[in-house]
Amino acid sequence: MDDRKSEEAGVNHRRTAKPEAPGAAQEAMLTVLAPSGATRGVALVLHGGRSHSFEPVQARHLSPARMVPFARHLHRAGRKHGLEVWILRNRVRGWNGEEMSPLRDARWALAKIRDRHPGVPVYLLGHSMGGLTAICAADDPQVDAVVALAPWLDDATPAAPLAGRKVLIVHGDQDRWTSPTASLRFARRAAPAAAVLQYVSLRGSGHFMFRRVRLWHTLATGFLMKAFGERDGTPADRAARQAGAFDRLVPPSAGTVVL
Repeated sequence: MDDRKSEEAGVNHRRTAKPEAPGAAQEAMLTVLAPSGATRGVALVLHGGRSHSFEPVQARHLSPARMVPFARHLHRAGRKHGLEVWILRNRVRGWNGEEMSPLRDARWALAKIRDRHPGVPVYLLGHSMGGLTAICAADDPQVDAVVALAPWLDDATPAAPLAGRKVLIVHGDQDRWTSPTASLRFARRAAPAAAVLQYVSLRGSGHFMFRRVRLWHTLATGFLMKAFGERDGTPADRAARQAGAFDRLVPPSAGTVVL
């Protein structure tokens, strides 16, 4: 993984629910967007960061803020059907080598989900470092599907956690922060063991997802709502439209698509 200074770019952040934290300073935090009724599935949203930094993550930092619109888009599509959305804010900003700080935070969050909602399917959505985290955390037994947006991947990234999982990787072909070529190599390596693996290359898009932002949202939400519907019965109205939009963009038989 290259040494990158930051992923900062502009998205406003406003907390939409009271955060839940384990009680210590500089700990990970969760924002929970509740469904309209009983919880039938949980999406965990994971943000990006830096290669090396033990600086605490703040709400004002733009890497976590960037994922709030994705979480809300997904929540709007799934809340009437029992999809609960959890937004994780990591303890520190870096991956930090063997410390793998965000992976520890994701596993903490998954344990919280398991305690509160044992047995429900979990869907992981991550950007950049959060995409790497989602892939590494996919071996949790409740995880059903993963979406990794512009993930930090290389030839050492383990593919084994994706065995039996439904996976979407989306990468802009103009990304200069993480490598779309490395993502595609990883996708080809992971595909034989995954239940589904689809790779989408977005023409003219860079790392921060400013260009074609609606398409980024549609792909992420559509894939996860499709997986949720297949697991829990086909959802109706908004959820079905999102899943249908994804299938129109990325046919089920397609392994790699350029949009």
